[in-house]
Amino acid sequence: MPQAPTVPDKRSLKPLGGVLAAIAVSLTATRISLVALPWFVLVTTGSATRTGLVAFCEMAPYVLVKALSGPLVDRIGARAVSWTTDLASAAAAAAIPLLHALGLLSFPVLLALVAVVGAARGPGDLAKDVMVPEAAERGGIPLERATGLSGVVERLASTVGPVVGGALVALLGPLPGLVLNAGCFVLGSVMVGIALPRGMGRPAVDPSAPADAEEPGYWRRFGEGFTFLRGEPLLLAVIVMVGITNFLDAAMSTLLLPVWARESGSGPTAIGLIGSVMGAAAVAGSLIAAMAAHRLRRRMVFLVGFLLAGAPRFLVLAVDAPLGAVIAVFAVSGFGAGFINPVLGAVLVERVPRRMLGRVKALSNSLTWSGIPLGGLVAGAAVSAVGLTPVLFACGAAYFLTTNMAGLRPEWREMDRPGGRGVPPPSGEQASHDGTKAVS
Repeated sequence: MPQAPTVPDKRSLKPLGGVLAAIAVSLTATRISLVALPWFVLVTTGSATRTGLVAFCEMAPYVLVKALSGPLVDRIGARAVSWTTDLASAAAAAAIPLLHALGLLSFPVLLALVAVVGAARGPGDLAKDVMVPEAAERGGIPLERATGLSGVVERLASTVGPVVGGALVALLGPLPGLVLNAGCFVLGSVMVGIALPRGMGRPAVDPSAPADAEEPGYWRRFGEGFTFLRGEPLLLAVIVMVGITNFLDAAMSTLLLPVWARESGSGPTAIGLIGSVMGAAAVAGSLIAAMAAHRLRRRMVFLVGFLLAGAPRFLVLAVDAPLGAVIAVFAVSGFGAGFINPVLGAVLVERVPRRMLGRVKALSNSLTWSGIPLGGLVAGAAVSAVGLTPVLFACGAAYFLTTNMAGLRPEWREMDRPGGRGVPPPSGEQASHDGTKAVS
């Protein structure tokens, strides 16, 4: 039987608060792990190569499994997928310090465990994002505001998590950080499984399908996601653009900024300071976007946000500006970045039918993340060949052309048009669509 339309829960903010809290806890766990796990590998093996291999073994399954898990989220339901995968992540994360304490943690076992964590995180993150627009509809909250608040939570977790992880590792060593990482995943699972309303995150049903219609299989669902994306020029353009910018952002964070800090004499302290300032500015931008983005023209907000967030960071490093100027430019870039995700999230919400949320979101996110593992590798080879400054200029130019010149294409005009092709805008009476943050 088709599901009845979802009725707003007396415009309550509780569902959205529950989802955002679960996202915050899960992302904080991930950011703590980004500090504790590499340090653990370094102090136990002394090998930078092995440390990089561990990071790859977590991220590769994350991207791959997330791409393949969309049909399962659509069929099983986002709530069930979220709390079960968080428990799986917790179990694998907790096994690392436990096996190490017992003297049973070999390097191949460590690689297998981090691969399990990454494989479980992919569908878990996807499921939580899928529930954000439904929670917003239950509370009568504009989509841009809900996706903006989700962006605020993500950026706060990205700022607080490394600070907590770094302090914990510095005071007590990496093992307590890994234990806290596992505990955060357990807490996130409990929040989703107990705190959220039972009716949230259930599998979506196509209301136009006959009552006795046979449920499509996995590969048919997966193929429907690709077919839908092929018929959406705007979403395809966004995926290509964000994929390129994610590649360039990964090059900046993993290699270009550290090399600049070393060559300029600013040192690792400057890296932390720049990251903190940019993160705080991004939180401020996300908060303002959450409150006001739904009143502004989306394409203008989108293009100006990327104009501030992209090329200036590369160019200020390339011209060897003083540290104060670098920090100021990164702060402005962070502020601009805060406006991007609310727009992209709302656009996807309006264009994707609810029954196809998981698969389309999974495919789009995985495609936009596909270049991240390669960013540092390609940038490293380029810097070795021609030096830092030419690479910074080239990346800045590529960022500018990708994000701003692409906005002149005709499909971008559809950003300012509510709804998608034959898809009505979401209303407070019926949950018809969902979306995602296209930018990592």
